[in-house]
Amino acid sequence: MTHVVTEACIRCKFTDCVDACPVDAFREGRNFLVIDPEECIDCTLCVPECPVDAIVHEDDLTEAQREYLDLNAELAKAWPRIVESHAPLPDADAWAQADGKRGWLDTRPPDGAARPGERTTPTLATDREEP
Repeated sequence: MTHVVTEACIRCKFTDCVDACPVDAFREGRNFLVIDPEECIDCTLCVPECPVDAIVHEDDLTEAQREYLDLNAELAKAWPRIVESHAPLPDADAWAQADGKRGWLDTRPPDGAARPGERTTPTLATDREEP
């Protein structure tokens, strides 16, 4: 069993949860964090640290959140481990309560290098306006 970072983290990337994790299970992308399900020990210490309630136990995922279970596992293989918290993204407060952020998820590795077969442009919704 594992915990999962869900849509609420997109474009916020508060990292308070990272300091709480005793096994360094978090991985960092450009505008999102994920939990490596192979590393997570299901301790729940990260859950109350997230100011946007983005961390959910896999058994408690809603139908709309289910895709994040696979997304966390996939991206955890490509993104680097994050072991210390840092400031959130500059516009995190504006995005904290926004809905429908999935289209804004940038799945590229943090250094910008694409994995084989991966797009090198962000996954963005072209018809959306920033909050």
